[in-house]
Amino acid sequence: MPPHSVSLLRTERLARSAKPFLARGGIKGERCAGCRLVPSHCLCALRPMLPTRAGMCLLMADIEPLKPSNTGWLIADVVADTYAFGWARTEVHPDLLSLLADPQWQPYVVFPGEFVEPARVVTQVADAQATGKRPLFVLLDATWPEARKMFRKSPYLNHLPVLSLAPEQLSRYHLRRSNRTDHFCTSEVGALCLELAGEQHAAQTLEAYLDVFTDHYLQAKHQLPVDGSDAVHQRLQGLRSAG
Repeated sequence: MPPHSVSLLRTERLARSAKPFLARGGIKGERCAGCRLVPSHCLCALRPMLPTRAGMCLLMADIEPLKPSNTGWLIADVVADTYAFGWARTEVHPDLLSLLADPQWQPYVVFPGEFVEPARVVTQVADAQATGKRPLFVLLDATWPEARKMFRKSPYLNHLPVLSLAPEQLSRYHLRRSNRTDHFCTSEVGALCLELAGEQHAAQTLEAYLDVFTDHYLQAKHQLPVDGSDAVHQRLQGLRSAG
């Protein structure tokens, strides 16, 4: 399967690195180019790419594409129309501006409404059949402090509606430390967006894929084998078969 947008961005970012990127914790050494896990825990055979009407645009903080625990990668694995761009305060990739201006898309910047003037905030996604535009969710793939900075210092996003999510469930992401369970990883946000867009099967598949990725990642970190017949793997397999 050809590399997706996040994989290509990672390759580009590595080419600009003056020294190798060393992830904190985990096992050092060889990693699969397709899933970033050690070969013994490779996830590539379980990748469930789906056609969706909704698209995803990932604006990624500088080193996010390099982190093995980054979950924007999972969105690009699942959602065929995923676009990824590195974020910089002083420059904007022209392809990003073209994407945001493409008439086939209705972009939404996904960000908490409490930090935005009320006139820009929406909580629902417009019906694509009624508007003739496909929803494009712009996700700021970064730590929370970085995401706030990116939001403030990206004037080319200022004219776009801001989609404020109010999820009922708490975050299930366990690969990075956070003191708040209402801070979601990028993949969880992507699944919530897909659900709002009426893409129920894709949302559930992305959720299940995150659970399987987390399992493989943690098992590799602790040098334990993966049980491919457990509940998380069975759920993903059932959704892949249903697709």
